Amino acid sequence: MSTNVKYRIRSNDEVVVITGRDKGARGKVVRVLPEKGKVFVTKINMVKRHTKATQSSSGGIVEREAALEISNVQYVCSKCDTGVRLGVKTLEDGRKVRTCRKCGEVLDK
Repeated sequence: MSTNVKYRIRSNDEVVVITGRDKGARGKVVRVLPEKGKVFVTKINMVKRHTKATQSSSGGIVEREAALEISNVQYVCSKCDTGVRLGVKTLEDGRKVRTCRKCGEVLDK
């Protein structure tokens, strides 16, 4: 992925998975990796990792979230209550805010 791409999904956004094994599942974005074009979403795309025991933790099988392609998730608009595409609008005071393409709602406060 190119590093100059600007993604509109941010941490703590509620998103819905639009394709893949967890299609239709909703969750909050934990972390965004813009350089790789990936996101981590709570309780979505869970994988099992076999970890070796260390001095600080016991070994075993650990279940955790794996990265999803950012193109496979859509922002959930609170007004529409569905996955929507995001647009950018400049306000009168010069701030750029994200907007819902479906209903026009300003998403950034």
